[in-house]
Amino acid sequence: MKQPLQDKSPLQEAYSYLALGDSYTIGEKVEARDNFPSQVTALLNEQGIRFNDPEIVAQTGWTTDELEQAIQKTKLRRNYDIVTILIGVNNQYRGRKVEDYIPGFESLLRRAIQLAGNDAKHVIVLSIPDWGVTPFAAGRDRMQIAREINAYNAANKQIALRHGVHYIDITPWTREAATDHNLLAADGLHPSGKEYAKWAHPVSGIIAGILSEK
Repeated sequence: MKQPLQDKSPLQEAYSYLALGDSYTIGEKVEARDNFPSQVTALLNEQGIRFNDPEIVAQTGWTTDELEQAIQKTKLRRNYDIVTILIGVNNQYRGRKVEDYIPGFESLLRRAIQLAGNDAKHVIVLSIPDWGVTPFAAGRDRMQIAREINAYNAANKQIALRHGVHYIDITPWTREAATDHNLLAADGLHPSGKEYAKWAHPVSGIIAGILSEK
């Protein structure tokens, strides 16, 4: 059953935001303020849409099943105003088949919707970045990595659309790191704050639109 979210007046508490994922969510090798969830809330606060700091359940290296386990072990609110999810790169990196990713991702998305007050419109899925363009991938089959990432993203997009959540395809932007290393952190693998800013703007735009309809 859909649970209504409360309107926030200046005298009420700020909106809540839960970000689920892996290294791309926690912001490996960048300052906490530069990861994309923190940039999202900063942009919204600048617009006068009051948000608490994002609550992040993410860790470098996590797969779908590891994120699922972490959610079960973490004490979370009953409902969040906004939930984002970006997960799957480590499934691909470990050589797992996309067919095995699908049920795990769908289970996580159902949980994300529950955490958003059973309102799918308050959930945003981000596509998986292509790490194959980074210096870290030197010597590997970059085209194969790209094909596998594309297959994973085709799956998570189909699932996202079926469940009626928002979907943002950030993968093309991450591929720009092939020629612009300023989009990468110092480890030559993870995104820089500059890259995360590219994601934060459309995410914050969707959130502003969601909340304006309440």
